[in-house]
Amino acid sequence: MTMKIDAHQHFWKYDPDEHGWITPDMRAIRRDFLPKDLLPVLQANGMAGCVAVQVDQTEAETNYLLDLADHYSFIKGVVGWVDFRAADLPDRLHHFSSFEKLKGFRHIVQAEPEDFLVQPSFIQGVRQLATFGFTFDILIYPNQLNAALYFVEQLPEVTFVLNHLAKPYISRKEMEPWATATKKIGSFPNVNCKVSGLVTEADWSNWTYEDFVPYLDVVFSSFGTDRLLFGSDWPVCLLATDYPSVKKILLTYLNTYTEEEKTAVFGENACRVYGLTL
Repeated sequence: MTMKIDAHQHFWKYDPDEHGWITPDMRAIRRDFLPKDLLPVLQANGMAGCVAVQVDQTEAETNYLLDLADHYSFIKGVVGWVDFRAADLPDRLHHFSSFEKLKGFRHIVQAEPEDFLVQPSFIQGVRQLATFGFTFDILIYPNQLNAALYFVEQLPEVTFVLNHLAKPYISRKEMEPWATATKKIGSFPNVNCKVSGLVTEADWSNWTYEDFVPYLDVVFSSFGTDRLLFGSDWPVCLLATDYPSVKKILLTYLNTYTEEEKTAVFGENACRVYGLTL
């Protein structure tokens, strides 16, 4: 049996200092978002579970998400944070390998310099994930795609998940150089992509389904239905729309695809990539 999985969402207890990225124009999400808030939303949308992804760059954040996952069975996996340039990284990864629901790690690369991913120290750190079967989520802007290409080329043994289509400039209707670089990164078989974060890269108050089609065309042709994962990016998506509308964008696009392909994108791929269990 295949579960329908939301492969990308977040939880937080809102703190203005810790969550400085939530700017005043994001008042819709300047509050707590906890499992009790998400569960009825998932149930109403026919989703069996989710993958909780880090927002703070601390091990405390990783531990917080793991604790939530211990208490809520619908949280099927956690993507946490660890310092990839720390001297004790092997010990930290060994420690975290004992947590069944910890599936991988992420770093907020979008907030780093354009060439951050080419650093030998960071590459060497991420290389160690393969030993423990952990994944790495790539969170970048389009201007960082070239560095990401070099990064993944050095690490064929690591399973990658590109977040939010690398955040193309949908609100400006810009395709290049994002599209060309996305096709290149999609040529690496160990790179997967989350169909997530679309609405917040569009005009929050004035988007239409048609705005997303050119970008979906690119990722579907680049990754295929066997390497794409549905993610809501809840609660960040609430800046632009509600959960059913996020899901409907992808369902509408998949209308002409087979049931097997729909099943893959809406859960089967997430279960395989992250090693999720019922």
